[in-house]
Amino acid sequence: MNPTPTHFSRRSPPQLRNGVYELYWTFASRRQSAFEARLAGQSQPWTSDPILQVYKFCNVFRAADRVSQFMIKDVAYGQDAETTARDRVFQITAFRTFSNIATWESVTSELGGSPRLDHLRSGEFERALDRVKAQNGGLYTGAFILCANKAFGFDEKHRNHVALFKHMFLDHACAERVLQAPSLEAVVELLQGFPLMGPFMAYQTAIDLNYSELLDFSEDDYTQAGPGALRGLKKAFTNLGDYSPADTILWMVDRQDEEFRRLGLPFRGLFGRRLHGIDCQGLFCELDKYCREAVPQLTSARSRIKAKYSGSERNIDLFFPPKWQLPSSGVIRGSRPMSGERTRRQAMVAPLKSPKEVREELAIADLFA
Repeated sequence: MNPTPTHFSRRSPPQLRNGVYELYWTFASRRQSAFEARLAGQSQPWTSDPILQVYKFCNVFRAADRVSQFMIKDVAYGQDAETTARDRVFQITAFRTFSNIATWESVTSELGGSPRLDHLRSGEFERALDRVKAQNGGLYTGAFILCANKAFGFDEKHRNHVALFKHMFLDHACAERVLQAPSLEAVVELLQGFPLMGPFMAYQTAIDLNYSELLDFSEDDYTQAGPGALRGLKKAFTNLGDYSPADTILWMVDRQDEEFRRLGLPFRGLFGRRLHGIDCQGLFCELDKYCREAVPQLTSARSRIKAKYSGSERNIDLFFPPKWQLPSSGVIRGSRPMSGERTRRQAMVAPLKSPKEVREELAIADLFA
C-alpha cells in the first residue's frame, strides 16, 4: 500500500517534461542496481547502461557514497573517549568543510586523535592543517563550491575556515545551539547565518549532523536544492507550477513508489530504506549530468560530463546510522578502472543511444518542444 502523500494537496503541480522526467526514475533504478551488483561481488561492468559504465555518478543514496560513508563511520560515530557532544558537532562541521578523507586522516594522525575544541582553542588544529597542506599539497575536495572570500582577512582559505570555526564554536556557542535546535530547518538556518557557510553547505552539514546520534529529525522535514539540482529540475520540468524547488523535491519523495511501479522499474531502496529529501535532491543533480550525454540537445550551463569513472582500490565496509535499523550492509570491494581497450569494446557493443532513439524508447513526444 502506498503511503498517503504528506506534503502537498490542492496546488498547481510541476509540469513534467515528458521523457526527461522518466529518466529521473530510470537513472535512479539503474544506478541503484549497479550499486547492488557491485555489493553482490559481480565483476565490471555492473550495468548495461553505457553512460553509467563510462562516467562517474554519485550513489542514489547520499549516505552510501564513499565520503559520506567515511564521515558516518569515522567522524559521526568515531571511537574517541575524549570526544564530547560539542566536539562531535565541530568535527562533523569541519570534516564536511574539507570533505577530504586524506585531510582528515592526516590531521587525526598529526593530533594523535580526532580534532577537538581544545585543539581549535590552542592552535594545534591550525598547525596540523598547515603541516598536512605542506605534505599533501592541498586540503579540500572539489565536490563543493565553497565561499572563497577572505571573510576573516586571511589570504589562505584554510586560515579563514579555522577563524570561522573559532567564531562559530568558541565565540558563539554553535555546538550548544545545534544540540538544542528544534528542527532540521532550524539547524540549517543557524549554520547559514555564519560567514562562509552558504545555504547549500549549511544544508549538507545539517544532514551530516543528523546522521549522528546528536540529532534525529526526519530528512523529509526540510530540503534545499543545490546548483546542480536546480539544473536538473529545469530539465525534468517545463515549469514548477506554484511549487518551490524544495517543494518539488519533497513531491518526488511522495511519488516514488507510484512512479517506480508505473514505469516498471525495479527499486528496492537501500536495504529497504526509501528515498528521502536529501537523496531526491541529489538525484536531480545526477540527472543534470546524465542528460548531458543522453539528451545533449537540452541546454545547460554545463556542456559535458567531466569526470569519468576511475575506480578505487580501497574497500568500503558499509556502515549506516544504527538508528536507521537497516537489516543488512556489506562490503563494496575496491576496483580498478576498466582498460581503455575494454571500454572501447563496450562502446562498440553498446553505443550511446541517439536522442531520437531515447525519444522513441521512452515515448517522449515533446522532449524538444
